[in-house]
Amino acid sequence: MADSEVRLENEAAQSTNALGPLIGVAREDFVSAVALLLRETASDPTRFIRHSTAMAQDMVKILTGKSELAPDPKDKRFMDPAWAYNPFFRAGAQYYLAVQKGMRGWLDELELDELERNRANFIANIILDGLAPTNTLAGNPTAQKRVIDSGGLSLIKGLQNAYNDLVHNKGMVSQVDKRPFKLGENVATSKGAVVLRTEMMELIHYAPTTEEVYETPQLTIPPQINKMYINDLSPDKSVVKWQVDNGIQTFVISWRNPTKEQGRWGMTDYVNSCREAMEAVAAITGAKKVNVSAGCSGGQTAAMLASKLAADKSDLLGTLTLMVCVLHPMATDIEAGSLVSENGMKLARQRALKAGVIKADDLARGFAWLRPNDLVWNYVINNYLLGADPPAFDVLFWNADATNLSATLMGDFLTIYETLAFTKHGEIEMVDHKIDLSKVTADLFILGGVTDHITPWKATYRSTQLFGSKDVTYVLSQSGHMQAILNPPTNPKAKYYAQKKKGKLPATADEWLQGTEEVKGSWWPLWMEWVHARSGKKKPAPAALGNDTYKPTDPAPGLYVVEEV
Repeated sequence: MADSEVRLENEAAQSTNALGPLIGVAREDFVSAVALLLRETASDPTRFIRHSTAMAQDMVKILTGKSELAPDPKDKRFMDPAWAYNPFFRAGAQYYLAVQKGMRGWLDELELDELERNRANFIANIILDGLAPTNTLAGNPTAQKRVIDSGGLSLIKGLQNAYNDLVHNKGMVSQVDKRPFKLGENVATSKGAVVLRTEMMELIHYAPTTEEVYETPQLTIPPQINKMYINDLSPDKSVVKWQVDNGIQTFVISWRNPTKEQGRWGMTDYVNSCREAMEAVAAITGAKKVNVSAGCSGGQTAAMLASKLAADKSDLLGTLTLMVCVLHPMATDIEAGSLVSENGMKLARQRALKAGVIKADDLARGFAWLRPNDLVWNYVINNYLLGADPPAFDVLFWNADATNLSATLMGDFLTIYETLAFTKHGEIEMVDHKIDLSKVTADLFILGGVTDHITPWKATYRSTQLFGSKDVTYVLSQSGHMQAILNPPTNPKAKYYAQKKKGKLPATADEWLQGTEEVKGSWWPLWMEWVHARSGKKKPAPAALGNDTYKPTDPAPGLYVVEEV
C-alpha cells in the first residue's frame, strides 16, 4: 500500500463519527463565530492596519525572492520537491504561509477568553485549510505531474470520482472504497446468532472457541451512531474474537437504525433495552451478574444504565469498562466544542424534532467539516486531483456505514451535556431516576486515546472521579478514538500508558500521567487479565447458543446492520 494511502487511512481513522455536544452545533453558531472575528477586527483598526502592513512586507519579500518562509517539514501537503525548487510553486506556498502567519499573529493579539479564542482558532483553521494551494490543480505540483505521467487519464478518473460522489454520495467526497468489503464474508465474520430481537435492538450471542468459559458473561453496548460490527472487523482486530478466544461468554447489542417514525426513541428506551439485554444474557448463561463494556456514546448510555441499576438496588451489573467516553465534558476540551451555544442547541433540537431524526449523511457531513483538512481536502486531492481511488480500509468502511440519530435521543445527549448530569449526585432526573454515579460501586476499567480529537484523553480521565467505585483502572492507549480501541497485539507499534503503582487514582490527568510508565504492546492482554479476575470460575463451554427461551435465529451480525432505511 502506498504511503499516501496509509496516511489517508490513519488521519481519517482518528476522526470517526461520534456523538457528543457537537450534534448541537447549529449553522448560526458558525455565523456568530465569524461575527466574533469581524467584531474584533473593527474594535481596533490600528491593530488590523499593523498586521496588514506586516503581511504586505512579507508579500514584497516573496515577490523579490527574499522571503525565508518555508512549510513545516511535517506538513504533508508540501512534501513534493517542487515546493522547494520550483520558483512558481515556492512563491505560491510562501503566499499561503504569509496569510497563515498574518492570521495567526492577529489572532494571538485579540483580547479573547479561552472559549472565544478556541472559537476563533477553529474558524480560522477551516478558512486557512480551504485556502491551501494544494487544493487546486493549478497549485498542486503532484497532481500536475500525475496528469502528465498518466497522459491525462488522472483528470478523467478524477472527474468520474467527482461525478460518482455527486450522484451516489450526496455530494460528499468519498473517504473509503467500499467495494472490497462484505459483511459476514471479510468483515464481521465471528460466528454467532441473534438470540433476542425487539423493535429497537438485536442481541447477538457469539459462539465460544474454547472448551471452557468464565462464569460471568460480557455484554457490549455500542454507540447509537454507526453499526455494532466495529467490535468485529477483520479477525486480527476483532474485540469479539479476542474475548471468545480468551474464554469470555460474549454478547453484543446491535441497535436498529431509526426512521422518522422512531424519532421518539430516547435515552429511557435505550437504557431499558440494555437492561432487557442484560437480563437475557443472565438467563442464557445462568450468571448472577453481567460485565458490561461500552465505547463513546455507548459509554454514556452504559453509565446511565449503571446509575439506574444502582438506584433500583439491582445487583445485575458486574464490572464496567468505558472506552473513549466523556462523562464530564468541558467546552474547552476541543476547539470545535467552543462553537456550541445555548441558542444553537435549542435550534438544533427544534430542527431535529421537526425532522424526527438526524439523517446519517447529514451527521457524516457535519463531522467531516469539523476537521476539513483530514476529512475533506485530503480526499479532494486524492480522489479528484490525483484521480486515485480512496483507500479500502475496514475502519473507514464501518465509519461510512452511518446510522440516523433519533431526535429525542439527540435532545437527551444535549441535556446531559448542558446539565453536566453525570457530575451531579441526585440532582438531575433522567431515565425515571435521579442520576447518581456515586452509588455505582462496580469495578471500573476506563480507556483513553493519546491523540483522540473527539473524546480527548484528559476529558475521559475525569470519569475516574465520578463513580463510587473503590477499584478504578485507567489506561491510555496510543492513537485516537476508535484506533485507540482497535489496537490489538498484532499491531507492532502498539503501546499504552498505565499507572506504575496500584492504588487510588489521583484527581487530575496530569497527576496521573506523572506516575505512569510506557508499556510496549497492546493494552488488550492487560484488560483481559483484569476481566478474567472479575469473571468468576471456569465451566464447560455451552454446546449451543441461546436457550429454550432465547432461541438462536439469524446468524451474526444479524439483520439490523444490513437493514436499509
